[in-house]
Amino acid sequence: MWKKYAYFVLIGYLFVGFFFYPVLGVIALACMLAPVALAPFKGRAWCGNYCPRGSLWDEVFAKINPSRTIPGWARAPGFRYGVLFTILGLFTWQMVGAWPDPAAIGKVFLRVIFITTLIGIFLALKFSPRTWCSFCPMGTLASLFSKGKNPIRVENTCVSCGLCAKACPMDLAPYKHGELFADPDCIKCGVCVAKCPKRALSFPG
Repeated sequence: MWKKYAYFVLIGYLFVGFFFYPVLGVIALACMLAPVALAPFKGRAWCGNYCPRGSLWDEVFAKINPSRTIPGWARAPGFRYGVLFTILGLFTWQMVGAWPDPAAIGKVFLRVIFITTLIGIFLALKFSPRTWCSFCPMGTLASLFSKGKNPIRVENTCVSCGLCAKACPMDLAPYKHGELFADPDCIKCGVCVAKCPKRALSFPG
């Protein structure tokens, strides 16, 4: 239920923050740290189940643009780490200028979330709805800590029909990777598990 409507939290956060209480912007820090904190235990489960922006991609833009093709450049390590350090650098620079005014600090968070959401919306319309998630700075950091965590088990009843790959919002293919699928960019949303006609996919834990 949370995942289905979490994007309303994002919309409310931006509206209230920009127009009424800019200090509310610091709440974004929790959403920025949560995927990294959860990754060593559950992989990128935050991204697939709790992230308000992920909810926006899945519940709104996946219906507008059902394409599942994420461009190769969005996955390229050089691009991903370039985005990570660029955004963190700009964020730090703005934070230094805003310190120690709470309202100004809140606005820094609000601007970062708003601008990156606009970028994500553009990409969701042009490519796959989850394109932003392929190089989201926090998602990239979470991927570093999520290797091998909470993999998907692929039973020998799998017939390699490819339906899991077609359904995956991250454009991944669990059926191609043997008994355990542990791609660090798997967001643990469970869509592939639900779509498997042979019930060959599951989360061991």
